[in-house]
Amino acid sequence: MKIDLFDFELPEELIAQVPLKNRTDSRLMVLNKESGEIKHEIFKNVTEYLREGDCLILNDTKVLPARLFGVKKDTGAKIEVLLLKQLEGNKWETLVKPAKRVKEGTEIDFGDGLLTAVCTETSEHGGRVFDFKFEGIFYEVLDRLGEMPLPPYIKEQLEDRDRYQTVYAREPGSAAAPTAGLHFTEELLKEIKEKGVHIAFITLHVGLGTFRPVSADDILEHDMHSEYYMMTGETAQLLNDVKKSGGRIISVGTTSTRTLETIASQNDGQFVAGSGWTSIFIYPGYEYKAIDGLITNFHLPKSTLIMLVSALAGRENVLHAYNTAVKERYRFFSFGDAMLII
Repeated sequence: MKIDLFDFELPEELIAQVPLKNRTDSRLMVLNKESGEIKHEIFKNVTEYLREGDCLILNDTKVLPARLFGVKKDTGAKIEVLLLKQLEGNKWETLVKPAKRVKEGTEIDFGDGLLTAVCTETSEHGGRVFDFKFEGIFYEVLDRLGEMPLPPYIKEQLEDRDRYQTVYAREPGSAAAPTAGLHFTEELLKEIKEKGVHIAFITLHVGLGTFRPVSADDILEHDMHSEYYMMTGETAQLLNDVKKSGGRIISVGTTSTRTLETIASQNDGQFVAGSGWTSIFIYPGYEYKAIDGLITNFHLPKSTLIMLVSALAGRENVLHAYNTAVKERYRFFSFGDAMLII
């Protein structure tokens, strides 16, 4: 299957650079996955498309302020380090700029001795492993010294770092936000619950592979990144009960979707508690086993995320919806508008 099948023209000015003042004021495109019919809404009206007995599943991962700026202890050269994944102990897999200045044994100071790190391993494309040294609790030190790792297509500074967190974020570990969830407020979630819709949480820590473009002409040659997920027994039981009673499972975001489909694929369509790493690649031809609907933002051309959406609603329907979104001046990507596929 050729990558060009998932391409569309996107004017750069439609890439949202800052979040709206009010989370629920984003636009919402409602796409019928069977007919391809499109409706234009405001996100705060999403409740009208949910039914009593449905379950909304949210990813409660929390974005780390994972971008650190430091200096080499021996030369004073400035170094930028982006935390990607925690390894054993205080070791982290990272990306470094400029990578050529950092070799095994290089020591970096990130803030008057409050946080230092020694490079213990190097790899291609700027990859480095650092062993960190600090006093106190690592995440508290990181909160003081780190910056939010905004996606590369966002050029503006973020005035309020909480706007790159969902209101229900609670499990630290992501290098990027599950952005479909950024549209929800506590008040909207309360309104959804009052309608009789169940709300449940899973965790998938989002890696920077989310933004990695598909470089292969044939999508089957693409190597998917791996991300860590967790599901509790309580959530698994609720999802099984919703399925059994005829309710719909509406996934908020591609990260929640990948978690649910990974678990359901491994357990004959059932949900079980557990954790692990998923590198599931969902593209047209895949038969969904877990979800009935999806809330998601508008994604990059030729990305694995637009392929996932196309597997749910059909490539032609999705590309027509995206071209309509461009024509109607929807806002794209992390701080952009949303789509409900149902």
